[in-house]
Amino acid sequence: MEKTRMYADTMVVPSHAPRSAPPGGDRRRLLWHLGEMALAMIAGMLLLGPVWDTVGGVSGLAGSLGRPDVAALVMATNMTVGMTVWMRYRAHRWPAVGEMAAAMYVPFLLLLVPFWAGLLDGDALLLGGHLLMIPAMVLVAVRHRHETPAPVRWHPVVVALARRWPTGLALLMTVDMWVDPGVLSPWTMLVLAGGYLVIGVVRGTLHGPGVLATQLAGLVGWVALTLVAVAAGGRTAEWLVAFGWLAHAGWDLVHHRIGRVVPRGYAEWCGVLDAALAGIMILAILTTDA
Repeated sequence: MEKTRMYADTMVVPSHAPRSAPPGGDRRRLLWHLGEMALAMIAGMLLLGPVWDTVGGVSGLAGSLGRPDVAALVMATNMTVGMTVWMRYRAHRWPAVGEMAAAMYVPFLLLLVPFWAGLLDGDALLLGGHLLMIPAMVLVAVRHRHETPAPVRWHPVVVALARRWPTGLALLMTVDMWVDPGVLSPWTMLVLAGGYLVIGVVRGTLHGPGVLATQLAGLVGWVALTLVAVAAGGRTAEWLVAFGWLAHAGWDLVHHRIGRVVPRGYAEWCGVLDAALAGIMILAILTTDA
């Protein structure tokens, strides 16, 4: 039986003692780790990007922060913060975290010299840095792929928040909208019910009495609401869009409770995202002139 470590907050993380892994197991773990890193980096940019914008506006440094070389290092910092938090949560040791942080910065640092020499423009600096970052991340992940995670004790609040990661991801994705509230285009409502149908087809979960009919009815309903909003325009369209997203949050809640068609994690993420965006749009409608 596989040994486990029990932490003070009851969180259990399996040890990575050498065992006979199934064929392709190492490759899947490596790809999963790299996928986690990518999501953590995106989360860092989404969360910290508005913070830098606010600091730049308040301090009068917006122009300096907008320079390509400074923006590249700021972006690397945002990604490193998100990656560090997640790697420590996953019990990776500090040397591995430090090497992964270097994979964020070194590509940009290497390209700063030709940028300052006028051999690269700002777009080439940012694009090249991101392209070089990919093999750097892979090298670090491969180098530490057999490393045994170090024991980490986490506060129960941190553990509870980690278990609600779909909610956290959804809230991170709405940060920009909270900073600059607005109303989405009516056409965005087409993805609401359509997403469930696509996932249901891929997962093969549309079978059963009334399941497909319910999903098709939902699709027809949101398509009709979209067309009415487009035809109405103006403030009426804005309220219809906000209502459409809020109604889909209820749709997500029902599917989360019954556990059908989509994974519960997806239903949780989608429900929180829909409710948050609906709230932001209602706030934007109420605080702007008609």
